[in-house]
Amino acid sequence: MKFESKVIHAGIKPDPSTGAIMTPIFQTSTYVQDGVGKHKGFEYARTGNPTRSVLEENLAALENGKYGICYSSGLAAMDAVMQMLEPGDEIIATNDLYGGSYRQITKVHHRYGIKSKFVDMSRVSDVKRRFGKKTKMIWIETPTNPMLNIVDIKAISKIAKEKGAIVVVDNTFASPYLQTPLDLGADIVVHSATKYLGGHSDVILGAAVVKKKAFADQLHFTQNAVGAIPGPQDCFLTLRGIKTLHLRVERACKNAKKIAKYLQRHPKVSKVYYPGFKEHPGHEIAKAQMRDFGAMVSFDLVQDRISVAKKVLQGTHMFSLAESLGGVESLIGHPATMTHASIPKPERLKVGLTDSLIRLSIGVEHADDLMEDLENAFMEI
Repeated sequence: MKFESKVIHAGIKPDPSTGAIMTPIFQTSTYVQDGVGKHKGFEYARTGNPTRSVLEENLAALENGKYGICYSSGLAAMDAVMQMLEPGDEIIATNDLYGGSYRQITKVHHRYGIKSKFVDMSRVSDVKRRFGKKTKMIWIETPTNPMLNIVDIKAISKIAKEKGAIVVVDNTFASPYLQTPLDLGADIVVHSATKYLGGHSDVILGAAVVKKKAFADQLHFTQNAVGAIPGPQDCFLTLRGIKTLHLRVERACKNAKKIAKYLQRHPKVSKVYYPGFKEHPGHEIAKAQMRDFGAMVSFDLVQDRISVAKKVLQGTHMFSLAESLGGVESLIGHPATMTHASIPKPERLKVGLTDSLIRLSIGVEHADDLMEDLENAFMEI
C-alpha cells in the first residue's frame, strides 16, 4: 500500500457495531467483562483503548514498523524510551536538538545515573570517536531543531549496530511522509504527534514506533506502568489529522522552498538554514534519505541582537508568534528565548544558535502572502 493510501486506510476499519467510517471516540475508563478473565480485548483504559489502538496501528504502518505505542506527549514518548536504559548507561545525542529533549536528558535522567554526550552528528566520524563502553543509545534528530542540520541515519545506525547500541530517531521535523528512519537502520522512531501528524494545533500527543517485539514490550510496559497515555479525543484528532498529512506537508514544503529563496536574497538576512539549498552541507544526504526537504526554515539577521529580532517577531501578522510547528498555519519563533531557552547560552552558541536566529514553521497559506508578511516585518528594522 502506498503512503497516500496508508494515511487513509492502514489499521483503520469501519466500526463493526455501527458502520461508522470514522473511528469512534471510546470515551470510557473501563470495560464490562463477560466473566472473570473473559473480556473483549480491553480491561482498563490506561492499559488499552480502541481509539488509541487504531492510531497505534496506523502510525506503525506509516513508519514501516510493526508496533506503535502512543503517549500523552512527545516528551512522554522520549521518557519511555529513555527508561530502557539502566543507571550507568550512556546516551550520545545530537548537539543541536530540541530544548525540551536536552532538558530531559540533562535534568531528569541524569539524576538517575544516565550519562550523556552531545555530538555534532553531521560528522559521522565524531560519533564513532565518542563511543564508549557504556554507550547504549544514540539519539538523533534530523533535520535538527532549529539549525536544520542533516544526520546520516544509515551511516550512524551501522556504527551503532557494530557497537551494540540502540538508535533512536526523533522524526518530528520530517514526519513519516518525508522520512522513514526504520528503513535506514534505526531501532526506534519517536514523534511529537502534536506537530505534523496532528497538523492542526489542537492536540498534544507523542508516539514511538518499532519493529522488534522486545522493544515494543518494554515500551508498552512503561506506557501502562507509568500511565502517560493520550486520551481518546486526542487519538481521534490525531487520526483525523493524519488523513491529510501528505497533502499538508507537500504544500508546506513547496511554500518553504519559495520562502527560503526569498530570505536568502534579503539584505537584512545574513544566513538561511534550509537543507534544500545545494550549498547546505547536508543537502546530498537529505536528498538520499528524505522525499523532500521539509517545511522548517531558520535564519539569522544581519543585526545579531535580540532587540532587533523582537521587532521582526512582533511585526508579522500572518506568521503567528508561538511555540510548536507543523500546523496548517505558519508560525514564527525565537529559539533562544522560547523552544531552546532551557539550553545554556554558551551551549546554544556552540551550534550557531544566535540571539538573532528566527525559526519559521511554514504552513499551507499562499506563499506570496507569507513573503509579504515577512517583508512588512523586515521594514520595522
